[in-house]
Amino acid sequence: MGKRFIAYARLLRLSGLIGFSMAPVFGALSQVGISISLLPLFLLLSLGVLKTIHGCVMNDIFDIDVDRLSTDPSRRPLVTGEISLKTAYVLSISTVLLTYMILFGYFFSAQPSFFYAFLCVSIAAIIGNIYNKYGKKFVGSDLLVGFSEALFVLVGAYVVTPSGDLSLLTWVVFLLIFTQYLFMNMIIGGLKDADHDHLYKTRNVAITTGVEVSKEKTLHLPKTFITIGLSIRFFSSVLAFIPFIYYYKTVQLWELLFMILLVGIVLLLTFRLFMLRSLAERKKVLGLFAVQGVLRYSFVPFLLIPLIGLFSSLTLVILPLIWFFIIMVFSGQDIAPNL
Repeated sequence: MGKRFIAYARLLRLSGLIGFSMAPVFGALSQVGISISLLPLFLLLSLGVLKTIHGCVMNDIFDIDVDRLSTDPSRRPLVTGEISLKTAYVLSISTVLLTYMILFGYFFSAQPSFFYAFLCVSIAAIIGNIYNKYGKKFVGSDLLVGFSEALFVLVGAYVVTPSGDLSLLTWVVFLLIFTQYLFMNMIIGGLKDADHDHLYKTRNVAITTGVEVSKEKTLHLPKTFITIGLSIRFFSSVLAFIPFIYYYKTVQLWELLFMILLVGIVLLLTFRLFMLRSLAERKKVLGLFAVQGVLRYSFVPFLLIPLIGLFSSLTLVILPLIWFFIIMVFSGQDIAPNL
């Protein structure tokens, strides 16, 4: 039972599942003046979970050959045979069916906004799978990942907004989610997989710009790659302040100061990331990636404080962390979500 649980935990990236699934919840909460009960929020989180599971499983299915070429990804359950490809396909198809069942069973309405939500879900599934199958064959495919994930922000916003009119805050959240996944996939993903991606003739931004890892795990980061990464981070940092400037009528000083502090720490950690010269200590490197991810994730809950209050905002930040530690306890080992 323990080995089986760990196998599925790795396949589903179970320890990071809640954090990766919040986009539709953020979208719904970003719609000003709309009261939302816990049930629709839970169902929106469920849609996010199903989306994440589908993406992780399909990614492992299409990457099974390249995963065999690297030490850590070669431990993934589809590579080791702990979970069969047939089971993975059944699981993936089931997530799609359940997604549409929830969408039509609970959120259906004869309003244009529901059609928009349905369209966003469908487009996200299509472009997400285009990336999973062909993403390693052309440079810039990471844009598909960011767009696919960000579309679920619009799903959450549309299903709670019959008029279909989205707020400025919703579009800011959309872009924050887009840039977060773009950075995670293009920059962090490019770095952590740089030691083996070239063996599979992968075409991505990291390899194209000249990122190299020697046999001794020495890392070379070209200026072009660093510039792209910093540009994404600076753009998302500017986005974080747009609601304070153009949207919120009243802002408490501590909220603005805390956002400045949070953005500053994320930028400092980003500079630290680009100072890496070795991937030899993989756990420390993944730890740096994880800390950046958690802090950058916190941008959106913090922006929602004027709408949902401090307690609810902190809950959105802490919930993924609590889930992470619960999975660690049950598994009895470190199951990194980005393994």
